[in-house]
Amino acid sequence: MRVLGVDPGLTRCGLGVVDVAPNRTATLAGVGVVGSSHELPLDARLLVIANAIDRWLDVFKPEVLAIERVFAQTNLSTVMGVAQVSGVVMVAAARRNIPVAMHTPSEVKAAVTGSGRADKASVTAMVTRILRLDEPPRPADAADALALAIAHAWRSGSALGGDGTGSRGTTAAQKLWRDAEAKAKLTKNKEKPGAAWR
Repeated sequence: MRVLGVDPGLTRCGLGVVDVAPNRTATLAGVGVVGSSHELPLDARLLVIANAIDRWLDVFKPEVLAIERVFAQTNLSTVMGVAQVSGVVMVAAARRNIPVAMHTPSEVKAAVTGSGRADKASVTAMVTRILRLDEPPRPADAADALALAIAHAWRSGSALGGDGTGSRGTTAAQKLWRDAEAKAKLTKNKEKPGAAWR
């Protein structure tokens, strides 16, 4: 399975392509960061990122695109920028009929490190180890994009070599990832009125 991971951002948008074999061995296919200057108007910045995404999708031809799910932060302008970039990326994938998957930062951290609270240094270190790289991918946005790609591939049925539940040969990190995802869904449902009756 070939996955393009995207860590969305207006100033730095991390991109990472990973090939994952049925035995969960992951191999780096491409990594980089697209930057746009804050001096440009918003439409021009989004165009820079859109053009780069188009090139990456056409060159690497991923089977799926994994993108970080936007979370509310105290900095509203940052959230808006991330959301706008995410929209541009998803549209580019949709035009090519490439499925899009969204994952929270904690889900990705749990998948690659075994802990949903891991810091960026730990994520980068594990990505370097998983992909058997001589040196860590820089900047952190690039490492985060690769972590997204790895997390998605490990979760999928193709990478797990089964039905997607991970019942065969599940790693400890993958089990923690699924546990974290289930806990997040449970918490979300508890917050919804009448969720228990659905």
